Amino acid sequence: MSNSTAAQPTAPVTPEADIRGVVIQLAGARLLLPNAAIAEVLSYAPPEPVAGAPDWLLGRMRWRGWQLPLISFSRLAGLADEQGGLGSKVLVFKALGGDAKAPYFAILTQGFPRLVTVSREALKVDADGGELPMAVLARVILNQDDALVPDLVAIEKLITEALAEAA
Repeated sequence: MSNSTAAQPTAPVTPEADIRGVVIQLAGARLLLPNAAIAEVLSYAPPEPVAGAPDWLLGRMRWRGWQLPLISFSRLAGLADEQGGLGSKVLVFKALGGDAKAPYFAILTQGFPRLVTVSREALKVDADGGELPMAVLARVILNQDDALVPDLVAIEKLITEALAEAA
């Protein structure tokens, strides 16, 4: 009896599987991130200022027993002078750098993140956009919408450096 007639699984195994992402509206831009990067979405409340910090480091906020640095990505990247206010949200991110003393940070946004499906066909790198802003890995187009892919590791490093200099 030959194994060639045995039933074989028919589900395709593709390395290009779609992923769930989020599009975040900021002042002056949209960010595209993996959905798994976000720990929680909160309503904006004014943070405690950090003396001597750059203007993009808005301050620290309390969250689940942690003192999180809250940043304006738009200010950091030089896109716009973003201010928190009515309708603003704060996205809490799980830090990727592995620092046990600072496992989270937060970014100011303009509204709720929008869940999206990111497929290879729908996502294109925009190579014609010129020089990338600070802390940006790439400019992309997802379903005809322009977005920036932030460099979360670089952002964490910039936050750590800014807090060390302000201390």
